[in-house]
Amino acid sequence: MQANVLIIGSLNMDLVAQAERLPRAGETLLGQSFATVPGGKGANQAVAAARLGGQVAMIGCVGADAYGQALRQALVDEGIDCQGVREAEDVATGIAMIVVDASSQNAIVIVAGGNGQLESTDIERFDSLLQAADVVVCQLEIPYPVVAFALQRAHEAGKTVILNPAPVTGPLPSQWLGWIDYLIPNETEAQAMTGLAVNSAAEAEQAASLLREAGAGKIIVTLGERGVLFADGVQSRHSPGRKVQAVDTTAAGDTFVGGFAAALARGLDESQAITFGQAAAALSVTRAGAQPSIPTLAQVEQVLS
Repeated sequence: MQANVLIIGSLNMDLVAQAERLPRAGETLLGQSFATVPGGKGANQAVAAARLGGQVAMIGCVGADAYGQALRQALVDEGIDCQGVREAEDVATGIAMIVVDASSQNAIVIVAGGNGQLESTDIERFDSLLQAADVVVCQLEIPYPVVAFALQRAHEAGKTVILNPAPVTGPLPSQWLGWIDYLIPNETEAQAMTGLAVNSAAEAEQAASLLREAGAGKIIVTLGERGVLFADGVQSRHSPGRKVQAVDTTAAGDTFVGGFAAALARGLDESQAITFGQAAAALSVTRAGAQPSIPTLAQVEQVLS
């Protein structure tokens, strides 16, 4: 299989509880429902790219357990090349414990498990997947040295390189920025990287300017219902969000990133790819769950027609 999008990242089983509100410290709440749902930022973005028109491969690591088998099978069922998803012995598959409240906001705790066992040698072993890709996408739910290796290798191979810096807690290593074609943080991640509050398009533009000064190229700040801010040093453009009734925002950012990557790989220009990613993300928040909420290419094209 020739993949035109390669995702290097995390696979988690999401343990999702619905409650009227998020619990306070030390508080026990009565929940309304519970489900186990395939997730992880890497896997979510791989599913999004596959459903939204990309030929997709993934490199990642799960534990040798039932959750790992289920996550891998979920990707295979989407037509994703999973030869690069390794099973690690003596470690559990990564999990995310997610509480979603009545207003669709969520709180998440992640345990890395197998994701923390991914190594640069895994990327070297499956270099053919990287060479076959047009677009390479990374996140930060795997070890930083592996992310750095992947970004540099993809850049040197002439690929379009996307980094979704989630979950970031501070400035990125400066040497990474020159390897990244599109840096795609949300408001919280942009704030963590710059120290600036990001609660509006204007504040996102200020954060993007700081990231540009630090060496970043093209920046796309996702702002949820407020839309997307694009900046490349030549122009800064705000694309308003689509008005929808949100049910669960869990995978909205991943859907945008996967949709944007797939659109670039299919030959759309960056402005068209942003519009496409926004439409896909808007559809995703109208449905519950991470991967179950991600729409198909046909569904997004119908919205855009």
